[in-house]
Amino acid sequence: MNFTLKIALRYLKSKKTHSAVNIISIVAVCGVLVTTAAMVCVLSVFNGFSGLIGEKLAKLDPELVVNAATGKTIADADSIARLISEVDGVEMAVPTIADQGLAVYDNFQMPVIIKGVPDNYNLITDIDDVIIDGDFMLDDGVAQYAVLSVGVALQLRVRPGFVGGIRIFAPKRMGSINLANPAGAFRTDTLFAGGVYQVDQNEYDRDMLIVPISVARFLFNYRTEATDVEISLSPGADESRVMQELTDKLGDGYTVKNRLMQQAYSFRMVNIEKWVTFLLLGFIMIIATFNVIGTLSLLIIEKDESITTFRNMGATNKQITRIFVTEGWLISLAGAVGGIAIGLLLCWIQQTFGLIELQGATEMLVIKQYPVEVQATDLLVVFSAVAIVGLLTSATTSIVMRRKLRR
Repeated sequence: MNFTLKIALRYLKSKKTHSAVNIISIVAVCGVLVTTAAMVCVLSVFNGFSGLIGEKLAKLDPELVVNAATGKTIADADSIARLISEVDGVEMAVPTIADQGLAVYDNFQMPVIIKGVPDNYNLITDIDDVIIDGDFMLDDGVAQYAVLSVGVALQLRVRPGFVGGIRIFAPKRMGSINLANPAGAFRTDTLFAGGVYQVDQNEYDRDMLIVPISVARFLFNYRTEATDVEISLSPGADESRVMQELTDKLGDGYTVKNRLMQQAYSFRMVNIEKWVTFLLLGFIMIIATFNVIGTLSLLIIEKDESITTFRNMGATNKQITRIFVTEGWLISLAGAVGGIAIGLLLCWIQQTFGLIELQGATEMLVIKQYPVEVQATDLLVVFSAVAIVGLLTSATTSIVMRRKLRR
């Protein structure tokens, strides 16, 4: 252990002559410690919310989806799906259609997003896990069915088992409108309610209506076109490799997206809030380090006789300056290590016992407690931030010390 580090550790642990210096030293360490712990907890909570979003959306979002790079539809989507299925790592690829329409049941009506899917769509996604009433059923050989989001079911006052059918209207894409017969401007079909799903995400629960793809193609006057080709991967398949191979095979006319890219907006908003909060806490930490600078300034004054003794013993001004610079680093690092440890402990307590609950109408909440997920990269970022702030503190201390030694 070198001379400067040994003296700095001695100063850090020893009791100061003046009690005010002791108090300010404790406050300085606690300021860094509390801010660091807050950073760890806040970042972990945002990670928890991101994980929750991903878990919920994974029930309906496919692992990969292919869209047309330009335009709305993929021409001859059935052939594209067969071509995609040949790629190693792809378990299944199916065309789907999503567009707007109108759903009417009894005296209730609402605009909906009509999504046409094949009968085996539950093999592409985990929609069976989010069905809250009825079953995922699109065709039983006798009649055709629609699977409704919970928002549509509530708005139309319909549920599986009801005798009446749901009338679905979609505007004709081609042809002119006869003002004497406005209803002729729409294509229409009637389906029964087969099931109701709920994923606790407004985008999916509000107005989605899942129908057989043959019905969607009839309503929107498509033959082999589709708006998407949705893909499930084989167990253990490398997602990034499959995406790259699909991009190379399909060319520039198509885009390939994973679940994160499909929900880029939702995840982007959470990440923006996460790092904005981190920056705000970073500013609080910078303010807290003024206590460290104050502590070191008082320590320099208190150790005036020791500084003279060091100089008489042959210590250079550079060595003496390093003692107090190292002292500043030790205070920051002690606060960082202690704060990370406390933050991890608090996150573990929340994960295990869920002590802090979300506020609001509990019956409307997906979860009752704040979700927490600790990531090693966040801990590294927090530690680096504290280290950088400690470096700035040490630099300031170095300037103060040089001025004193010149006198």
